[in-house]
This record gives sequence, C-alpha cells and structure tokens, in this order.
Amino acid sequence: MPVGLRMMQKVSSTRAFAKIAPHFIPAMDRAVHRLTRGKVMLSAQMLPGVVLTAKGARSGQPRVTPLACMPEAGGTWLLIGSNFGRPGHPAWTANLLAHPDAEVSWRGESFPVRARLLTGEERAEAWRAVLAFWPPYATYQARIEREIRLFRLTRGSGGPGGSGGG
Repeated sequence: MPVGLRMMQKVSSTRAFAKIAPHFIPAMDRAVHRLTRGKVMLSAQMLPGVVLTAKGARSGQPRVTPLACMPEAGGTWLLIGSNFGRPGHPAWTANLLAHPDAEVSWRGESFPVRARLLTGEERAEAWRAVLAFWPPYATYQARIEREIRLFRLTRGSGGPGGSGGG
C-alpha cells in the first residue's frame, strides 16, 4: 500500500477529521465538480466518488451531495452512510429511503439510478467488501451506536424528478 494512502487512512480515522471534514470536503467537491463540468472531484483522489442528486425526504426538492462510493464489478455502486463516524445518519440516507430514484454524476456522466438499502446477509457481505476497500470505515462504526447504512445504486430508474419506471 502506498505511504500516502496509508497516511490518509490514518488521518481519516481521527476524531478531528470527523469533526472538520463534513464542513469542507462536500463544499470543495461541489465547487470543483461544478467548475470542471462534472469531470473532477477532489476527494476522488483518495476514494472514488459520485455526486448524488436525490429528492429531499421532507421537501421533495433536489439535494446535491458529493459522496465517496465503492464501485462494484457489475456496474453498481455502494454508498456508505458513515457520516465520518458521527452519531446521526447523514441526511442523504433519509432522502434515499424516502425517494430511492435518484441521479448520479460519475466520471463526467450523469444518469438515473435506483437506491436500495442493504440488510441482513447482503449487507454483511457488502460491509466486508467495504472494509477491505477502505478500512477506516471500521473505526467510524466502532465510534457510534447506530449501524452504518449501506445502499446499492443500480443504473436506470426515473431519476430524482422522474416517474420511477424503468
């Protein structure tokens, strides 16, 4: 494992990172993503990332959230609701529970997806893969009482404003 990656994993596991990162990483990612017309996310230099557009759980208004993700071999993605190891579930997870049809921007391309919350053995298997992919998620889980939500995104739904057929 490259030294820089090992160092980033150590830094991202600290409580200080969990306190500071939620305030600057998403804002930086949104700005750079917008400026590069969807081609670059700074945090993707560390972990792959998507920009998720989902309807707000209560408002129904589009919510744009840059997120780290784990691409899967079959053309799906796992989203990890770690919230940097902070107590509450991140808002985007409630949005996907209420409105699973969404849109992602991935490597400069935007397309509709459908999100599904993973449970049981399917979640356990995905969690093992996530920990192998980015071990600091284990530190985040150990810090909190809630179970970190995992979602699998599959291409092809109605998108955040669509009918969901598809």
